[in-house]
Amino acid sequence: MDVVTLLLIVASLIAYAIFKVRKQLRFWKDLGIPHNEPNFSRNLRPTTHMAQRLQSYYHKYKGQFPMAGMYLFTKPVGLVIDLDLLKCIYVKDFQYFHDRGMYYNERDDPLSAHLFNLEGAKWRNLRTKISPTFTSGKMKMMYPTMIAAGMQFSDYMNEKVAVESEFELKDLLARFTTDVIGMCAFGIECNTMKDPNAQFRLMARKQFESPRNRFKDLVCSAFPKFARLLRLKSTDSDLSDFFLNVVRQTIDFRLKNDVQRNDFMDLMLGMMKTENPEQDVLTFKEVAAQAFVFFIAGFETSSTTLTWALYELSINQDIQEKARQTVKEVLEKNNNTLSYEAILQMNYLDQIINETLRKYPPLHVNFRKVVNDYQIPNTTTILPAGTSVMVPTYAIQHDTDVFPDPERFDPDRFTAENIQSRHPMAWTPFGEGPRICIGMRFGMMQTRIGLALLLKSFRFSQGAKSTVPLEFNRKSFILAPEGGLWLKVEKV
Repeated sequence: MDVVTLLLIVASLIAYAIFKVRKQLRFWKDLGIPHNEPNFSRNLRPTTHMAQRLQSYYHKYKGQFPMAGMYLFTKPVGLVIDLDLLKCIYVKDFQYFHDRGMYYNERDDPLSAHLFNLEGAKWRNLRTKISPTFTSGKMKMMYPTMIAAGMQFSDYMNEKVAVESEFELKDLLARFTTDVIGMCAFGIECNTMKDPNAQFRLMARKQFESPRNRFKDLVCSAFPKFARLLRLKSTDSDLSDFFLNVVRQTIDFRLKNDVQRNDFMDLMLGMMKTENPEQDVLTFKEVAAQAFVFFIAGFETSSTTLTWALYELSINQDIQEKARQTVKEVLEKNNNTLSYEAILQMNYLDQIINETLRKYPPLHVNFRKVVNDYQIPNTTTILPAGTSVMVPTYAIQHDTDVFPDPERFDPDRFTAENIQSRHPMAWTPFGEGPRICIGMRFGMMQTRIGLALLLKSFRFSQGAKSTVPLEFNRKSFILAPEGGLWLKVEKV
């Protein structure tokens, strides 16, 4: 091949790339949808949390069209504005939106191929297999294990309060949920209360506190096929090796010793060694991926919810006292035992948790991808297959037309009557429809247990090191507070 021919090929490829990028950057204009122009510096160097940026777009375009357009690098992304359209996406027209469009790489990064990320038939088959794991009956089976971790947490808090009156709580809450899920997912006592540098806790912190390669994340999100070609991973290699080894050792030990613990891993093992020839079995890597996402997603979202709940209760002492009375009254009716039945009777705790999830949804945005051309209801606009869509959960749950005075913390928003009076898509911190968070029951249960144990024995208030208002950590995708949560803690 001569030099001239080579230069022509290179020039043609560059011209084609420029053409494709320019076409992408006209995407929303060509569809006639109001939109923001791309801003590459903001994508790489954000000055506010993503939840707040999406909130500003939401308010800017609200009332103009059911959806607004924006760009992630050069990738067009639709922002859902209208709640009726959101109902179509989550429920009514789910067949067009069953995929999230999240990056995963089964070949090079097996832990990324979990239920949250998978698409199409793979997601549907795995969801069907795993759904029975999270029924209320299975929660009741795991409840004693969760309570055991809760009692370790309560004992540690008593020791802590005896020597300190003010301390940081976010890390303690994360250690509590790490212990709960370590025991329920793997049958392993992490003991992070006694050893904050336990391996499980270090790996959990590595996932959420290590600096992200923002450019790599953008490439994986905007150009997933190219990212797979480059064999890019979304999971740190050390983290992947650790969890694969833990799952392998746990499975080997249980099979060799015929150990049964009525936990998540037992249920996964049952699906690996089923004797029904007509039932698909899970592979080792599939089990490892589900255990990984159960651990990583479960401990951080629940601990962050508890963090924000204690922050609000420390400011709103009347709500805290009402919640404490609720816990005491229910315990008195149940022989002072925090039984499975007792925890389900603490309805006011659920209202507090729901209001916390409204004001501080850990996953402030949800994702969907159009799998077939879709006409937006009551318009002539057709979204092409492959279009990415984002649901700005935080923005919707802070909309004054949906939740009046949204910055006020008010658990009474979640009485049965008030829930019925709102649009069914007004509050969706777990998503909604067939792809609603499969671990919702588990997350709510461990959050209830943590809150009940804390309120039963301790009073929380603002101290010398407390910060009001708390700012969001803009480097964290999870809606977490900057600098943790410092509160004054006293025995009741």
